[in-house]
Amino acid sequence: MKHRAINVTEFKAKCLALLDEVGKRGDTITITKRGQPLATVGPARQRARKSPEGTWAGRVVVKQDALDADTSGLWEVARQRPGARG
Repeated sequence: MKHRAINVTEFKAKCLALLDEVGKRGDTITITKRGQPLATVGPARQRARKSPEGTWAGRVVVKQDALDADTSGLWEVARQRPGARG
């Protein structure tokens, strides 16, 4: 990671290119005004991605009879034509 200092006028002129550089390489830039540090620009911290695995463990209980339910009758109703009465 590289660190450099530039004056505020140069930063203003090259802002977008400098921010791209910070994002790609992880460099940091100190912006100065009349030789005094004004601000430091660095890469944003990336949040660690949390795995969704096990998110519902211990919170949701699925009853076995719900898994074994006979739903074949529901499919017959879905196959009927709209407006047809059976």
